[in-house]
Amino acid sequence: MSRLLVTLLLLLPLFSAPAAQESAEWVARQVRDRSAGRDSRAELRMRLFDSHGRVRERALTMLRMRGEKEKGDRALIRFTYPNDIRNTAFLVWEHPDTDDERFLYLPALGRVRRISGQEKDESFVGSDLSYEDIGGRDISDYTYAFTADDTSWLAPDGSKRPAWLLESRAKDKNAELPRSVSFVLKDSFVISAADIFNRRNERVKHFEVRKLERVEGIWTVLDLVMSNERDNTRTELTTSSIDYNVGLTDNDFSRRQLEAPAR
Repeated sequence: MSRLLVTLLLLLPLFSAPAAQESAEWVARQVRDRSAGRDSRAELRMRLFDSHGRVRERALTMLRMRGEKEKGDRALIRFTYPNDIRNTAFLVWEHPDTDDERFLYLPALGRVRRISGQEKDESFVGSDLSYEDIGGRDISDYTYAFTADDTSWLAPDGSKRPAWLLESRAKDKNAELPRSVSFVLKDSFVISAADIFNRRNERVKHFEVRKLERVEGIWTVLDLVMSNERDNTRTELTTSSIDYNVGLTDNDFSRRQLEAPAR
Protein backbone atom coordinates (compact mmCIF):
# COMPACT_ATOMS: atom_id res chain seq x y z
CA MET A 1 0.00 0.00 0.00
CA SER A 2 2.83 2.41 0.87
CA ARG A 3 4.51 1.73 -2.51
CA LEU A 4 1.21 2.28 -4.29
CA LEU A 5 0.64 5.56 -2.43
CA VAL A 6 4.11 6.86 -3.34
CA THR A 7 3.56 5.89 -6.98
CA LEU A 8 0.22 7.70 -7.10
CA LEU A 9 1.75 10.81 -5.55
CA LEU A 10 4.54 10.79 -8.13
CA LEU A 11 2.08 10.41 -10.99
CA LEU A 12 -0.35 13.05 -9.70
CA PRO A 13 1.32 15.99 -11.54
CA LEU A 14 1.12 14.05 -14.80
CA PHE A 15 -2.63 13.65 -14.40
CA SER A 16 -3.34 17.13 -13.05
CA ALA A 17 -1.68 19.02 -15.95
CA PRO A 18 -4.05 17.75 -18.67
CA ALA A 19 -7.04 18.39 -16.38
CA ALA A 20 -6.01 22.04 -15.98
CA GLN A 21 -5.48 22.35 -19.73
CA GLU A 22 -8.89 20.82 -20.40
CA SER A 23 -10.48 23.22 -17.93
CA ALA A 24 -8.86 26.21 -19.66
CA GLU A 25 -10.16 25.03 -23.04
CA TRP A 26 -13.60 24.56 -21.47
CA VAL A 27 -13.58 28.23 -20.46
CA ALA A 28 -12.60 29.22 -24.02
CA ARG A 29 -15.51 27.19 -25.38
CA GLN A 30 -17.93 28.83 -22.94
CA VAL A 31 -16.79 32.23 -24.21
CA ARG A 32 -17.60 31.14 -27.75
CA ASP A 33 -20.90 29.45 -26.86
CA ARG A 34 -22.24 31.86 -24.24
CA SER A 35 -25.86 32.94 -24.51
CA ALA A 36 -26.27 35.66 -27.15
CA GLY A 37 -29.72 34.90 -28.51
CA ARG A 38 -30.47 33.19 -31.78
CA ASP A 39 -29.59 36.33 -33.74
CA SER A 40 -29.09 40.09 -33.35
CA ARG A 41 -29.10 43.39 -35.23
CA ALA A 42 -26.98 46.29 -33.97
CA GLU A 43 -26.09 49.87 -34.89
CA LEU A 44 -22.57 50.94 -33.95
CA ARG A 45 -20.22 53.92 -34.03
CA MET A 46 -16.51 53.48 -34.64
CA ARG A 47 -13.93 56.15 -33.74
CA LEU A 48 -10.37 55.81 -35.04
CA PHE A 49 -7.61 57.83 -33.35
CA ASP A 50 -4.28 58.24 -35.13
CA SER A 51 -0.89 58.77 -33.46
CA HIS A 52 -1.51 62.55 -33.32
CA GLY A 53 -4.89 62.19 -31.62
CA ARG A 54 -6.89 63.05 -34.73
CA VAL A 55 -10.16 61.16 -34.99
CA ARG A 56 -12.27 59.76 -37.82
CA GLU A 57 -15.80 58.53 -37.24
CA ARG A 58 -17.67 55.72 -38.95
CA ALA A 59 -21.14 54.23 -38.62
CA LEU A 60 -21.97 50.59 -39.28
CA THR A 61 -24.58 47.91 -38.84
CA MET A 62 -23.89 44.39 -37.66
CA LEU A 63 -26.05 41.30 -38.14
CA ARG A 64 -25.24 38.05 -36.35
CA MET A 65 -26.89 34.64 -36.33
CA ARG A 66 -26.07 31.59 -34.25
CA GLY A 67 -25.26 28.45 -36.22
CA GLU A 68 -27.29 25.28 -35.92
CA LYS A 69 -26.20 21.62 -36.28
CA GLU A 70 -23.45 21.43 -38.90
CA LYS A 71 -23.50 25.15 -39.69
CA GLY A 72 -21.40 27.71 -37.83
CA ASP A 73 -22.25 31.29 -36.90
CA ARG A 74 -22.89 33.99 -39.50
CA ALA A 75 -22.04 37.71 -39.38
CA LEU A 76 -22.50 40.61 -41.78
CA ILE A 77 -21.09 44.09 -41.15
CA ARG A 78 -21.90 47.02 -43.42
CA PHE A 79 -20.57 50.58 -43.16
CA THR A 80 -23.14 53.34 -43.65
CA TYR A 81 -21.04 56.48 -43.01
CA PRO A 82 -19.04 58.38 -44.23
CA ASN A 83 -19.44 58.28 -48.00
CA ASP A 84 -15.87 57.14 -48.73
CA ILE A 85 -16.51 53.84 -46.95
CA ARG A 86 -20.30 53.59 -47.27
CA ASN A 87 -21.49 50.14 -48.47
CA THR A 88 -18.16 48.48 -47.70
CA ALA A 89 -19.24 45.18 -46.16
CA PHE A 90 -17.69 42.16 -44.43
CA LEU A 91 -19.28 38.71 -44.38
CA VAL A 92 -18.25 35.76 -42.22
CA TRP A 93 -19.37 32.16 -42.57
CA GLU A 94 -18.00 30.06 -39.72
CA HIS A 95 -17.61 26.32 -40.25
CA PRO A 96 -17.24 23.84 -37.34
CA ASP A 97 -14.96 21.37 -39.15
CA THR A 98 -13.27 23.44 -41.87
CA ASP A 99 -11.70 26.87 -42.25
CA ASP A 100 -14.04 29.82 -41.85
CA GLU A 101 -14.84 31.90 -44.92
CA ARG A 102 -14.44 35.70 -44.85
CA PHE A 103 -15.42 38.06 -47.65
CA LEU A 104 -14.83 41.81 -47.98
CA TYR A 105 -16.91 43.80 -50.46
CA LEU A 106 -15.23 46.96 -51.80
CA PRO A 107 -17.85 49.08 -53.62
CA ALA A 108 -15.25 51.44 -55.13
CA LEU A 109 -13.80 48.46 -57.01
CA GLY A 110 -17.13 46.69 -57.45
CA ARG A 111 -15.73 43.36 -56.35
CA VAL A 112 -15.58 40.91 -53.45
CA ARG A 113 -12.25 39.97 -51.94
CA ARG A 114 -11.83 36.72 -50.01
CA ILE A 115 -9.83 37.14 -46.76
CA SER A 116 -7.50 34.18 -46.29
CA GLY A 117 -6.65 32.58 -42.97
CA GLN A 118 -3.15 34.08 -43.13
CA GLU A 119 -4.73 37.56 -43.12
CA LYS A 120 -6.83 37.13 -39.98
CA ASP A 121 -4.41 39.20 -37.84
CA GLU A 122 -4.41 42.09 -40.32
CA SER A 123 -6.23 45.38 -39.78
CA PHE A 124 -9.98 45.40 -40.38
CA VAL A 125 -10.58 48.32 -42.81
CA GLY A 126 -7.88 50.51 -41.25
CA SER A 127 -8.90 50.03 -37.61
CA ASP A 128 -6.93 48.57 -34.69
CA LEU A 129 -9.28 45.57 -34.74
CA SER A 130 -8.26 42.53 -36.78
CA TYR A 131 -10.43 40.40 -39.06
CA GLU A 132 -10.34 37.73 -36.36
CA ASP A 133 -11.49 40.23 -33.70
CA ILE A 134 -14.54 40.97 -35.82
CA GLY A 135 -15.25 37.57 -37.31
CA GLY A 136 -14.41 35.34 -34.35
CA ARG A 137 -11.73 32.71 -33.82
CA ASP A 138 -11.61 28.98 -34.34
CA ILE A 139 -11.11 27.35 -30.92
CA SER A 140 -9.03 24.53 -32.41
CA ASP A 141 -6.43 27.00 -33.75
CA TYR A 142 -5.19 27.71 -30.21
CA THR A 143 -4.07 26.03 -27.02
CA TYR A 144 -5.23 27.37 -23.67
CA ALA A 145 -3.91 27.60 -20.14
CA PHE A 146 -4.66 29.51 -16.96
CA THR A 147 -2.12 32.06 -15.81
CA ALA A 148 -4.43 32.59 -12.83
CA ASP A 149 -7.77 30.91 -12.18
CA ASP A 150 -8.81 33.04 -9.21
CA THR A 151 -8.44 36.74 -9.90
CA SER A 152 -10.67 39.74 -10.53
CA TRP A 153 -11.20 42.40 -13.19
CA LEU A 154 -11.41 46.02 -12.13
CA ALA A 155 -14.43 47.40 -13.97
CA PRO A 156 -14.62 51.05 -15.12
CA ASP A 157 -17.03 51.82 -12.27
CA GLY A 158 -14.41 50.66 -9.74
CA SER A 159 -16.08 47.37 -8.87
CA LYS A 160 -14.20 44.07 -8.90
CA ARG A 161 -15.63 41.07 -10.74
CA PRO A 162 -14.30 37.49 -10.36
CA ALA A 163 -12.47 36.31 -13.47
CA TRP A 164 -10.13 33.74 -14.93
CA LEU A 165 -6.88 34.89 -16.52
CA LEU A 166 -6.75 32.82 -19.69
CA GLU A 167 -3.74 32.50 -21.99
CA SER A 168 -4.29 31.61 -25.67
CA ARG A 169 -1.40 30.48 -27.89
CA ALA A 170 -1.71 30.07 -31.65
CA LYS A 171 -0.73 26.67 -33.04
CA ASP A 172 0.42 28.40 -36.24
CA LYS A 173 4.10 29.25 -35.73
CA ASN A 174 3.85 31.97 -38.38
CA ALA A 175 1.06 33.88 -36.62
CA GLU A 176 1.87 37.58 -36.30
CA LEU A 177 0.16 37.81 -32.91
CA PRO A 178 0.56 34.32 -31.43
CA ARG A 179 -0.33 34.96 -27.78
CA SER A 180 -2.98 36.77 -25.77
CA VAL A 181 -3.87 36.88 -22.08
CA SER A 182 -7.52 37.64 -21.34
CA PHE A 183 -9.74 38.35 -18.36
CA VAL A 184 -12.82 36.10 -18.66
CA LEU A 185 -15.64 37.05 -16.29
CA LYS A 186 -16.88 34.07 -14.30
CA ASP A 187 -20.49 35.26 -14.13
CA SER A 188 -20.96 35.79 -17.87
CA PHE A 189 -18.01 34.30 -19.83
CA VAL A 190 -17.42 37.73 -21.38
CA ILE A 191 -13.82 38.73 -22.24
CA SER A 192 -13.53 42.04 -20.41
CA ALA A 193 -9.86 42.85 -21.14
CA ALA A 194 -6.92 41.34 -23.01
CA ASP A 195 -3.24 41.88 -23.75
CA ILE A 196 -2.05 40.75 -27.19
CA PHE A 197 1.60 39.89 -27.90
CA ASN A 198 3.77 39.56 -31.00
CA ARG A 199 6.36 36.85 -31.76
CA ARG A 200 8.97 38.64 -29.62
CA ASN A 201 6.51 38.47 -26.71
CA GLU A 202 6.08 42.25 -26.75
CA ARG A 203 2.65 43.58 -25.87
CA VAL A 204 1.33 45.14 -29.07
CA LYS A 205 -2.35 45.67 -28.30
CA HIS A 206 -4.58 46.13 -25.28
CA PHE A 207 -8.34 45.49 -25.34
CA GLU A 208 -10.71 46.84 -22.69
CA VAL A 209 -14.47 46.77 -22.18
CA ARG A 210 -15.75 50.12 -20.97
CA LYS A 211 -19.46 49.36 -20.71
CA LEU A 212 -21.11 45.99 -20.10
CA GLU A 213 -24.84 45.64 -19.45
CA ARG A 214 -27.68 43.17 -19.74
CA VAL A 215 -29.83 43.82 -22.80
CA GLU A 216 -32.95 41.68 -23.06
CA GLY A 217 -31.38 39.47 -20.39
CA ILE A 218 -28.14 38.96 -22.37
CA TRP A 219 -24.75 40.29 -21.24
CA THR A 220 -23.76 42.74 -23.97
CA VAL A 221 -20.58 44.75 -24.54
CA LEU A 222 -21.80 48.26 -25.38
CA ASP A 223 -18.48 50.12 -25.42
CA LEU A 224 -14.95 48.85 -26.05
CA VAL A 225 -11.52 50.13 -27.02
CA MET A 226 -8.60 48.44 -28.77
CA SER A 227 -5.28 50.26 -28.34
CA ASN A 228 -2.27 49.64 -30.55
CA GLU A 229 0.77 50.41 -28.39
CA ARG A 230 3.25 49.95 -31.24
CA ASP A 231 1.60 52.53 -33.51
CA ASN A 232 0.13 54.70 -30.72
CA THR A 233 -3.37 54.45 -32.19
CA ARG A 234 -6.69 53.23 -30.85
CA THR A 235 -10.15 52.27 -32.03
CA GLU A 236 -13.32 52.79 -30.00
CA LEU A 237 -16.49 50.86 -30.84
CA THR A 238 -19.79 51.89 -29.25
CA THR A 239 -23.14 50.15 -29.68
CA SER A 240 -25.96 52.70 -29.96
CA SER A 241 -28.73 50.11 -30.32
CA ILE A 242 -29.08 46.34 -30.41
CA ASP A 243 -32.01 43.93 -30.68
CA TYR A 244 -31.91 40.17 -30.14
CA ASN A 245 -33.97 37.39 -31.73
CA VAL A 246 -35.21 39.50 -34.64
CA GLY A 247 -35.81 36.58 -37.00
CA LEU A 248 -32.82 36.63 -39.35
CA THR A 249 -32.36 33.82 -41.89
CA ASP A 250 -29.56 32.43 -44.05
CA ASN A 251 -30.68 34.77 -46.84
CA ASP A 252 -29.55 37.74 -44.72
CA PHE A 253 -25.98 36.41 -44.88
CA SER A 254 -25.68 35.60 -48.58
CA ARG A 255 -23.11 36.88 -51.07
CA ARG A 256 -25.99 38.82 -52.66
CA GLN A 257 -26.67 40.64 -49.38
CA LEU A 258 -22.96 41.36 -49.01
CA GLU A 259 -23.07 43.47 -52.16
CA ALA A 260 -26.45 45.07 -51.44
CA PRO A 261 -26.46 48.86 -50.82
CA ALA A 262 -26.98 50.21 -47.31
CA ARG A 263 -30.54 51.12 -46.46
